[in-house]
Amino acid sequence: MCGIYGLIHLDGTQADPGLMSFMGDSIRHRGPDDQGWHHDGNCVIGMRRLSIIDLAGGHQPLSNEDASVVLVCNGEIYNFRELRQDLVAAGHVFRSGSDCEVIVHAYEQWGDGFVSRLNGMYNFALWDARRRRLLIGRDRLGIKPLYWRQDGQRLAFATEAKALLQIPGVTAEVDRIALASYLNLGYVSAPRSIFAGVAKLPVATLMSVEAGKLSRWRYWSPPERIDTRLEEEAWIERVRTGIDRSVRMQMVSDVPIGAFLSGGIDSSAVVAAMAEATGHPVKTYAIGFGGTAADDYYNELPYAKRVAGLFGTDHHEIVVKPDVIKLLPRLLWHMDEPIADTAFITTYLVSEFARRDVTVILSGVGGDELFGGYRRYLGNHYVERFNRLPGLARSLAQRIGTLLPADRHSNWLNLARLAKGFLASAELPFEERYRAYLQIMDRSLAGRLLAADAGATWDPLVDAFAESRQDDPCNRMLAVDMASQLPDDLLMLTDKMSMAVSLECRVPLLDHELLEMAATMPEVVKIKGGVLKAAMKRALGARLPADILHRRKRGFGTPMGSWLKGELSALLGSLLAPEAIHARGLFDAEVVARLVADHLANRQDYTDALLALINFEVWARVFLDGRRHEDVSDELRGILA
Repeated sequence: MCGIYGLIHLDGTQADPGLMSFMGDSIRHRGPDDQGWHHDGNCVIGMRRLSIIDLAGGHQPLSNEDASVVLVCNGEIYNFRELRQDLVAAGHVFRSGSDCEVIVHAYEQWGDGFVSRLNGMYNFALWDARRRRLLIGRDRLGIKPLYWRQDGQRLAFATEAKALLQIPGVTAEVDRIALASYLNLGYVSAPRSIFAGVAKLPVATLMSVEAGKLSRWRYWSPPERIDTRLEEEAWIERVRTGIDRSVRMQMVSDVPIGAFLSGGIDSSAVVAAMAEATGHPVKTYAIGFGGTAADDYYNELPYAKRVAGLFGTDHHEIVVKPDVIKLLPRLLWHMDEPIADTAFITTYLVSEFARRDVTVILSGVGGDELFGGYRRYLGNHYVERFNRLPGLARSLAQRIGTLLPADRHSNWLNLARLAKGFLASAELPFEERYRAYLQIMDRSLAGRLLAADAGATWDPLVDAFAESRQDDPCNRMLAVDMASQLPDDLLMLTDKMSMAVSLECRVPLLDHELLEMAATMPEVVKIKGGVLKAAMKRALGARLPADILHRRKRGFGTPMGSWLKGELSALLGSLLAPEAIHARGLFDAEVVARLVADHLANRQDYTDALLALINFEVWARVFLDGRRHEDVSDELRGILA
């Protein structure tokens, strides 16, 4: 595991290897153990390494027998042993025990098609000296990020955007089209980034530079057709064996390994499979909140402790307080881009906690997207029933919905919030209704916030829906999530926050073979009778008790809405004050003021929208204003004092 970076001059002029130290130093947290780079005329590639496999011999860059193919790679290739056997049998000679070395020889053996043989999470840069060709790529699901920038005849790439900002002449400026999308969704979708002139390489994509020409192409897509040949019991068995296979494969490590454990079905499934695969107690790590009723609502420690007891894990817990907000400048520096998902805070804190003991951690991220775990996937199920009601009953229900409170920090308040959202979107067309579940503010509100910007617009969800051709509505929704929120929100924050503390996070539920199986599973099996994750719950029924399998979903977030009304309300009054908004010059101060007022009065739950604005302003003070994140943190401490 590491971070990679480099550049190539398309016109063949000499690249400057002196930039490697500056780019590498900016992402040292990703690879504190080692560094290296390779320079060949117009191309230079480099890396920072976190040693996981072949600690002594896995130094990068890696090369083939005559050093004509050179590689830097960030990630893990889980099936490297099988590939290595095939390549040795074909006559290739290996110099190390590194999992990534198989890429070098696989490229020699199979050309660009080698990526279809990889099972792993990765981004890489490969230099073919004979062809004077640079090839960069990203894994199928987008578990590992990759940014790139072209200015004139120079193309640069890096695992984190901040490395690109170290190149002379590159400055941090806002991409206003991406900003509008960020306000709508709470994250920036590929191929754009929040930085003008900096793009993200989309998932499952290769890009080459050869003879001054740049080419990009997608090498994999999830299946679109449902498999109707299997009986339900066969599906259940495939889920069970698929999870076990993936977890066993991803437990390979030469350094200590553990697991995140929330007590939800996904993390519990991973821990159960790990316990089955090893004779030693699994190290597990959980985070919780304590104090107020809202804190307790998000506190999952009792569930985590119960699962830890079931499998005899070596369990560790951490309880955090609202002062985590002081971390914002540092965390947003690590994120590179603003984000409105509070899970980035909890992911960082539990990663920091786990890193005291382990270097590799397994997470349950992805189970909801594969097996149908979000409440929004039931939208069609309940909309059909709602639309069978008489028109008068529907109208009355929708009027009542407008009067419901919008808060999420108790069971009944959260139920009211969900009902309010459902009733407001029930009669919308399928795509618009699903968008209403995904967005943190609608496009109209985002437009009013950016009233001065009437230029070009871009809507990544339109593209995601256009490309989703699945056979049933549920799997179509899952496909949209896998093309947008999963890589650009959940996986991005998981990677950035774990690597901020030099912790490698693996996501076995996003094994691509497991995903391909789940993508062909009929909706009636995946979500049966209105029960979310029905197939997964049945597959795990012999390992996990009913109170874990069927507990209410909480998510991996924080009681941020409550905190913004209480302990952190000073942030709203300072960071979103009219004078601060006017000084930044991007948002309409009156619109911002109405958002704050409606949230505090419980008329609308604008937690995510306000967090998006707060995080953007903190991010802007670090990146746009060029301030040290430590100084901005001191400023926030002063606000909260």
